[in-house]
Amino acid sequence: MNTYKCSISKEELKEFPHEFFPGSIVVVDTPELMKDAVNFLNQQTIVGLDTETKPVFSKGRINKVALLQISTEDVCFLFRLNILGFTEEMNAFFKDGSIKKIGLSLKDDFLMLRARCSSLAPAGFIDLQDYCKEFGIEDSSLQKIYGILFEKKISKSQRLSNWEATQLTTAQQNYAALDAYACLKIYSELKQNGGIFLPKEESVQTEEL
Repeated sequence: MNTYKCSISKEELKEFPHEFFPGSIVVVDTPELMKDAVNFLNQQTIVGLDTETKPVFSKGRINKVALLQISTEDVCFLFRLNILGFTEEMNAFFKDGSIKKIGLSLKDDFLMLRARCSSLAPAGFIDLQDYCKEFGIEDSSLQKIYGILFEKKISKSQRLSNWEATQLTTAQQNYAALDAYACLKIYSELKQNGGIFLPKEESVQTEEL
C-alpha cells in the first residue's frame, strides 16, 4: 500500500509535471450526437463528471452551465448545454442510480444545473470532497488531491475562458476532459488501492529519515 502526504502546498504542486487527458474527446453539439453519447454512457458502470460555465466579470449576472463533461477511462464527451440544453435523455441518465458518477463539489454543480433542468433528481453520485476525507486527505481541490496521489498537476489556464464560444479550442477541450477524467481516476485509485495518508508532521519526519 502506498504512503502519501495528506496535504501538499502550492509550491510542491508547481514542481510536478503536467497531466494530460489520455483518451478520445467527443464534442456533443447536435441532438443525434447527444442520443448516441447518452446511449453509450448508459452502458457504463462508472464515470467522472464536471461542468464549465462562462465566467462573469460584472455584478448581478449569472450564466447557466455551458458544458457538461462526462468521462470514462477511454473517452470523454463534452456536452454543449448552451446549444442543446439539458435533454430528457441526460436527465434520465442523472437519475439512474445504478451508474456511479464521480465529481467534486457536486452541490455547486447541481445548483447550477437546476437552472437548466428544474426536475433534476441526481442519483448514484459520489462527491470526492467527502470520499477523500474518509482516507485522511485534508486538501479538497481537484488539483491538490490529484497531485497527492499521482504527483502530476492539472493546469487551470482555461478555467476563465469563454465556454459559450462558437468553437471550443483544443486547449479548452483538453482542459475540460481532464477535469472529468481526473475525478474518475482519483476515485478508482482510492477504491482499488487505498493508501496511507500521513499527517503533515509524520510525513516530514518520514522524509528526513
